[in-house]
Amino acid sequence: QVQLVESGGGLVQAAGSLRLSCTASGRTFNTYAMGWFRQAQGKEREFVAAITWRGGVTYYADSMKGRFTISRDNAKNTVYLQMNILKLDDTAVYYCASDSRGTIPTLSWVGKYDYWGQGTQVTVSS
Repeated sequence: QVQLVESGGGLVQAAGSLRLSCTASGRTFNTYAMGWFRQAQGKEREFVAAITWRGGVTYYADSMKGRFTISRDNAKNTVYLQMNILKLDDTAVYYCASDSRGTIPTLSWVGKYDYWGQGTQVTVSS
């Protein structure tokens, strides 16, 4: 089992920045990739960004490219999401996810990930 705990969410004004953190504990030695997803009220969960755990290869949703940066600290079992130039549409609950199976190559697919955090709320105000 892997436990994921997100932190760093909150209220921020449009054009501001936030950094989310997600720390994994438990059986983390099998981690292949970690990702961030978000879910706005009344909408489906959508992919934000992902990073492979060993190679550090990153992948972003098109609307986040240039504004969001995902990174990892393997020693701390932590993945970060730096979010800049935040927009009202970025308001959502942000979820961290980890893939311990490594059998599905598609980083942006919800089904790739078998462990999820409880989420952290990000609210962008005008």
